[in-house]
Amino acid sequence: MNQIAENIHQIKKSLANHDYTLVAVSKTKPNEAITSAYEGGQRHFGENKVQELVDKQAVLPKDITWHMIGHLQRNKVKYIAPFVYLIHGVDTEKLLVQINKEGKKINRKINCLLQVHIAKEDTKFGFSTTEINEMIEKGILQNLQYIEIKGLMGMATNTKDQEVVISEFSELNSFYKKLKPLLNLEILSMGMSGDYHLALEAGSNMVRIGSAIFGERDYAN
Repeated sequence: MNQIAENIHQIKKSLANHDYTLVAVSKTKPNEAITSAYEGGQRHFGENKVQELVDKQAVLPKDITWHMIGHLQRNKVKYIAPFVYLIHGVDTEKLLVQINKEGKKINRKINCLLQVHIAKEDTKFGFSTTEINEMIEKGILQNLQYIEIKGLMGMATNTKDQEVVISEFSELNSFYKKLKPLLNLEILSMGMSGDYHLALEAGSNMVRIGSAIFGERDYAN
């Protein structure tokens, strides 16, 4: 077994008592690394740049399930609309409208997660819970015919204080439980390489793991 496949095996082994989907964050990683993960049975992969996602999707196995996990610009939605399985970082009403418009053009419902701002850092994107509640009250989310709101996504504060992280994840889980029957939600995406154990304990059912699978990213590329 190659090292990447072994890393995936060890992660899954350590999480055997959880019900979750593992998204391997393959951004900046070469196709060979993705192939190694694929050979280890991994099928869900996440990219954060549209061009990289498009390029990889064109040449890698067709049964890969692609996730757009990065900040998405409205003018780039059209490039991934035909094939993307799930857009994680939907963070504005304008982006929702654009995704719906692109879905209509190709007659395809596009799965999306609403990104909720739960961190103490201003650098992270996302809706406030108030904004989401207002969109529901106005019927905005329910009227997007070419979008399937599958769930919520959130990123905790980048801190070593686990109590802060647990608190933020727990708050999002509470909000998710409240919205779940209203919007028929299925996915709560919380947790990355540094905090996925905490996220799963706090109710996450989808984790995005990169460096624990592929090793540290090479920022020189």
